[in-house]
Amino acid sequence: MNLDHLKDWIGRSEEMADSATAAPLAGLAATLDHIDPPWPAGELPPLGHWLYFLPKAPQREIAEDGHPQRGGFLPPVPLPRRMWAGGQLEFLAPVRTGDALHRRSTIADVQPKSGRSGDMVFVKVLHEISAGGSLAVREVHDIVYREAPRPGEAPPPSEPAPDAVWRRPLTPDPVLLFRFSALTFNGHRIHYDRKYCEEVEGYPGLIVHGPLTATLLVDLFLRENPGARVTAFRFRARRPLFDIHPLTLCGAPAPGGASLWALDHEGKVAMTAELDAA
Repeated sequence: MNLDHLKDWIGRSEEMADSATAAPLAGLAATLDHIDPPWPAGELPPLGHWLYFLPKAPQREIAEDGHPQRGGFLPPVPLPRRMWAGGQLEFLAPVRTGDALHRRSTIADVQPKSGRSGDMVFVKVLHEISAGGSLAVREVHDIVYREAPRPGEAPPPSEPAPDAVWRRPLTPDPVLLFRFSALTFNGHRIHYDRKYCEEVEGYPGLIVHGPLTATLLVDLFLRENPGARVTAFRFRARRPLFDIHPLTLCGAPAPGGASLWALDHEGKVAMTAELDAA
């Protein structure tokens, strides 16, 4: 399949405005099981900007998978699976509750590839978020599009897990997944429609959102270092996590911050991350 024409989307951009209202932050705190959240009062926590600039496609424009139909800003990749593969974030200035927000998003790269697992397309989106007129967050969002699963397809290999200083076991039940989907207005059916997951996309259970796992890893760091100022965060999804099994959030101090990772029920690494803190 020749997908090189999708590179025509490189350089496309869009702009959105929002306001850092308090209600989503209260919902996030409840979803993370906090009464007194370990981030500064009156500010967005690291990754809290994901609760704003939410998709607002009309219901008639929703595709079978629950996402808005392809095309427009993002390229119309004709592959059925799409996943948030990772990202690199810089937190340049605090975002305070009530701040006026502005986001400029640009398609930075589109790379079609073909390998043993079939056709794939990697899309990089640069988000630049300003609060009160000043640049506050710079994010590179990595999206991967893949073919439907093949019969007997093996899961990706796992790298060895390092020794953890911090560990937090967690059961990602459907209620947790639903609440995070609601907070981010994410209609992707892989997070709540078990029949769709199993029969259409070939997964054994509901998939834990990549952004939820990343948020839980940052939350683990803040639980161990309340009030710390996170200045950068980089994460990569390695293999999927499902609601049918428990997971373990892990971390260890590192020079200037921390190393973080999530383990599946077999002790295999599902996500890795590095965090910088002041």
